[in-house]
Amino acid sequence: MTLETFIQAMPKVELHVHLEGSIQPETLLKLARRHGVDLPAKTVEGLRTWYTFTDFPHFIEVYLAVSSCLRTPDDIELIAREFLAGQAAQNIRYSEVTYTPYTHYKHRGLPFSEQLAALNRARAWAEAEYGVGMGLVLDISRDVSPEEGLLTADWAIGAMGEGVVALGLGGPEVDNPPEKFKEAFDRVHAAGLPSVPHAGETVGPTSIWGALNELHAVRIGHGVRCLEDPALVDELRARQVPLEVSPTSNICLKVFPNLAHHALPVLLQEGLYITLNSDDPPMFNTTLTHEYLAVAQTFHFGAETLEQLTLNAVRATLLPASARSKMESEFQAEFTRLRAGEV
Repeated sequence: MTLETFIQAMPKVELHVHLEGSIQPETLLKLARRHGVDLPAKTVEGLRTWYTFTDFPHFIEVYLAVSSCLRTPDDIELIAREFLAGQAAQNIRYSEVTYTPYTHYKHRGLPFSEQLAALNRARAWAEAEYGVGMGLVLDISRDVSPEEGLLTADWAIGAMGEGVVALGLGGPEVDNPPEKFKEAFDRVHAAGLPSVPHAGETVGPTSIWGALNELHAVRIGHGVRCLEDPALVDELRARQVPLEVSPTSNICLKVFPNLAHHALPVLLQEGLYITLNSDDPPMFNTTLTHEYLAVAQTFHFGAETLEQLTLNAVRATLLPASARSKMESEFQAEFTRLRAGEV
């Protein structure tokens, strides 16, 4: 069995992927035509070219254009269904998906209750159709006000038990430290909802320290710049705080010049808790399967390392302990078959 076949066949979990950043060009064109939205290109091929990452301002331009095409609950259900079908095609059994509801509330007037109902219709459909699951990480974008962040926190608390598994923090790190949203994260922490903020991508260790100390983070989105502070590495290792590492995203955003220079092997050598993820897959021209294949080829990872990264993700999910344990047992059995050459 080739490495590529092994990676395609193996069961997977993804913890760091943005729903709005996962919209394929075909779906975007469908939505744009549905609502009469002018895009920079009128064909799937043209949109695919436009999607191609050039720099962060262009990435934001694409992201905002995509969001502008989401105007109804049906649109949200459509993108969630297509995303989950794509996950199923990669044998990704469960995803914890970042979603930014305030954007659609603020710009399109979509009530959060209608957004949540649409996402849960898609979630139920994917469970029935493909046997794949989804937990929702409601996301505060760092460029909103603390007061707007509190609204998302309250939505998240109200939707506990209805598909929402955590509160996240995304958007531009520069000039928007974690401390800005301390009150929102204190509120969800008191309610028993986990915190999984982005930190340590375009800003260094101070951002990660803030996420740990002020936002009660149980996982860190990205976190790759922790290596700049040995004391932080010691802390993350001692606590085994999972890092949601997205190599291709890091390279596109120039955190590292190329994959060969990515910190992933060093993070693993340091004994840190690492998971592999795709972030905004079509915008970075990647998939979770591609991430596994790329790091395996670049760093000469064998089946044992790939299995460890996968099981790390399973154990870092925010599923109930019984569901996590069941999934881990199922994954281990499948890896045993795969290593024996059975697809």
